[in-house]
Amino acid sequence: MTALRFLYDCDPGADDALAMLLALGRPDALDMIAVTCVAGNVGLEPVLNNARRILELAGRQDIPVYSGAARPIMASRGRVSIMHGSDGLAGSTLPAPTMPLAPGHAANEISRIARAEGKLHICATGPLTNLALALLLDPELPEFLSAITIMGGAAFCPGNTTPLAEFNFAVDPHAAAIVFDSGIPLTMLGLDVTRQAVVTADMIHQVQQIGTAVAQEAAHLLINYGSKDPCLHDPAAIAWMLKPEMFETVRAHVSICTDGGATAGQVIAAVSERHVAGRSPNSSIVTGVDAKAFAQLFVKALGGKQ
Repeated sequence: MTALRFLYDCDPGADDALAMLLALGRPDALDMIAVTCVAGNVGLEPVLNNARRILELAGRQDIPVYSGAARPIMASRGRVSIMHGSDGLAGSTLPAPTMPLAPGHAANEISRIARAEGKLHICATGPLTNLALALLLDPELPEFLSAITIMGGAAFCPGNTTPLAEFNFAVDPHAAAIVFDSGIPLTMLGLDVTRQAVVTADMIHQVQQIGTAVAQEAAHLLINYGSKDPCLHDPAAIAWMLKPEMFETVRAHVSICTDGGATAGQVIAAVSERHVAGRSPNSSIVTGVDAKAFAQLFVKALGGKQ
């Protein structure tokens, strides 16, 4: 099996870090060729530091990290999450990174890398600002993207930032709207499914028993981040890329509310024929996961097993 080459657009964040470790633990199936960072869970500087700290922990300094958007498209500043601690990694003791940032802005590099690859898969687990900027700068970019796997949104359940919106889409609803209007094949893993992918005491125990430095850091994140938010939001997106048969999906036409106020970032998911009203579905929404199989996949990958 040839590993899926993909670009990871993220805002580490503890669950982004766990997602990175999950992906890096399965080089047989996933080949992370670049990381682009966006302000989200914490500001851009700690996000950039955290992405490099995790890559250095995993011994993958060969993967370039690019700096991206420090704010949403239509706001002077974005939200941050209290769930990840002041450093974004729940008080991790990992050292400051030594690897340099790669030159170039994330939006431009997404376009360049996609064209070099011919067809690029993107996994995006933060606000979608970098991708939206890339699409605005390069109208031909969709031709060079095979698919985008997105962690974000809440289609059929309440939000976690407002009653109607999930964090990533609430931070930059305009960016989410641009991406969902792009015509690129999209898979959305929102709170509908990520609230089913939860941290358990048994999962933490199994990770602790692995004994490697990577597993020790993962256990730290599971314990300290999981005590505030037990849902493995971003790792679910990586798990989807590894084993989609573990999940349930529904095709839908998705639009994103950008009006501001309480509805900003709300997902409007039209599923029934009457609600679709002649429009073609523009995404697959993941609605369910085999939680036991997900936990096994996660632990095995951290242990270097398939």
